[in-house]
Amino acid sequence: MKKIALVTGGSRGIGRSICVKLAEMGYHLLINYKSNEAEALHTKQLCEEKNVEAEIIRFDVGNKDEVELKLGAWLEEAGKEKIIEVLVNNAGIRQDTLLAFMNDEQWNSVLDTSLHGMFVVTRLVIKPMLMNRYGRVINMVSLSGLKGMPGQVNYSAAKAGMIGATKALAQEVAPRKVTVNAIAPGFISSDMTADLDEAELNKMIPMKRFGKPEEVAELAGFLASEKAAYITGQVISINGGLYT
Repeated sequence: MKKIALVTGGSRGIGRSICVKLAEMGYHLLINYKSNEAEALHTKQLCEEKNVEAEIIRFDVGNKDEVELKLGAWLEEAGKEKIIEVLVNNAGIRQDTLLAFMNDEQWNSVLDTSLHGMFVVTRLVIKPMLMNRYGRVINMVSLSGLKGMPGQVNYSAAKAGMIGATKALAQEVAPRKVTVNAIAPGFISSDMTADLDEAELNKMIPMKRFGKPEEVAELAGFLASEKAAYITGQVISINGGLYT
């Protein structure tokens, strides 16, 4: 039986770093991506360099039918030979604008990717975890979901929703030794923050710098480990001291 970790949005940035960290821990990787196959294949290569198997799987987490078709087929084919022990719901997008000017697509796409995507993916993966009486679910949320950020009503709502779901689901599945936690990064150097004024934002951060994806991955690795067996329903910030 092969122990698998599924990371959604695993092709770049924080997702890629988490994939590599889990590979270092001995997990075989199932790397989800939406569109950039070249980056997904690069992540796959980085994981395989850690002497584990890795495969890529393409689906849009915000599309329920696509998730159920692609991931559902993978789970059916895997059977009892491949067990997803760790799920990292990392996929997310930003569509920043003031609410007064926000259109339906900007609202729906952000909510669909983060919140709805977490729901449809987790619903498929959690059932085998419960049957096996072991699992780790890690939801990547945000400082925005804790304190709200102007210009990010959609993103803040999506991440706040994931936080509420994390706390509720943790209580549902705890008797089966499945933990559910959330990581709330602040400003982390990645593709998602490339458009931000880093020099100006550094002035707000007590540590005076953006975080590194690898620093977030270290926390994810701990929460995925057996050492974190008694930690569940928690939201852990990693933000360089920003007030939350």
